[in-house]
Amino acid sequence: MSPFSICMDRILASEGGYTPAVPSDPGGETNFGISKRSYPGVDIKALTREAAIEIYRADFWTAIRGAELPLAIAFPLLDFAVNSGPVPAIKALQAALRVKADGILGSVTMASIPDGDGSALAALVMRMTAQRLRFMASLANWGPNSRGWVSRIAENLDDSAIDIS
Repeated sequence: MSPFSICMDRILASEGGYTPAVPSDPGGETNFGISKRSYPGVDIKALTREAAIEIYRADFWTAIRGAELPLAIAFPLLDFAVNSGPVPAIKALQAALRVKADGILGSVTMASIPDGDGSALAALVMRMTAQRLRFMASLANWGPNSRGWVSRIAENLDDSAIDIS
């Protein structure tokens, strides 16, 4: 199974199917995590799993350069990007790496990512997760969504979710 497929299985398990618009979600109606606000030209209710996966590949996986990252970093970065957008996710990664947080996943950022060292990757995931929680706690809709967001992030940290060794 490819790293992208592994990530998609996990993300789609968190995102679920069709959800009508609710007041606490500024994205409006969603399906497979794809929101009407972000994709106004898409018939969200009729969106198929396959079409959602292609949106994730084109607009999120490519933006975070997922195919070039260790899976231990690609998955939490993709999950953050799906929830909050690629730029905030990349900035969190950069802050965790202690490089300039400009939201551009360029050569400096890529060269700063540990290659194959399980303990260094685990430490980076923890720092990136701390950045993600700080970002999400700063959002106006943190209150009504915090329990679900924290549960999702905690599930991502479960060592059975993605093998980082």
